[in-house]
Amino acid sequence: MRNKQAELIKSLTDEELYKQLLLTQGLLITAAIIIGFFTFDNLGEFTSLIQLNGVSLFIGLAAGLAVVALDWAGMRYLPASYYDDGGINERVFQSLTIPRIFWLTALIAIGEEVLFRGVIQANWGIWVASGIFAVIHIRYLSHWYLFLNICLLSLFIGYIFEMTGNLLATIIMHFIIDLLLGLFLHNKRKDRSS
Repeated sequence: MRNKQAELIKSLTDEELYKQLLLTQGLLITAAIIIGFFTFDNLGEFTSLIQLNGVSLFIGLAAGLAVVALDWAGMRYLPASYYDDGGINERVFQSLTIPRIFWLTALIAIGEEVLFRGVIQANWGIWVASGIFAVIHIRYLSHWYLFLNICLLSLFIGYIFEMTGNLLATIIMHFIIDLLLGLFLHNKRKDRSS
């Protein structure tokens, strides 16, 4: 499965790949709106999950930085095969400009957190949200370490949501993780070409 995805991604131009990523996130946001419409009594019930709170935002930032630090340590000390997703993440982030990385990771963080924490976890709990979150990262299903990593990450993000009750904390956490790791992969290309 991972090889088929890698082959498909290689066949796309950079622009097609970017548009596919945007489409995927648009579908997740659409799913969040539709499911949220049927699971929340009113918009205020959902918006109460979004609070501009300095402590929660700091927790999201600190948790995101901690995850990135652990991931970087893993990349440095574990065998490279543990992080091998068939080159998909490298292909994605090395093909994007830095502004596109910024906007894509922001969109991913907002779309996935609104759906998985704001709608699914708020209505059906952390285990359901984390399970579905892990499964949609389908390319990791055939790789034990990456799958374990995404499961633990999802539970940790869910825990941050439970602890803070604030969707902005998890959006910031998710954004920091994806942005910094995306920039790391983007810069790997520059390091190789110099």
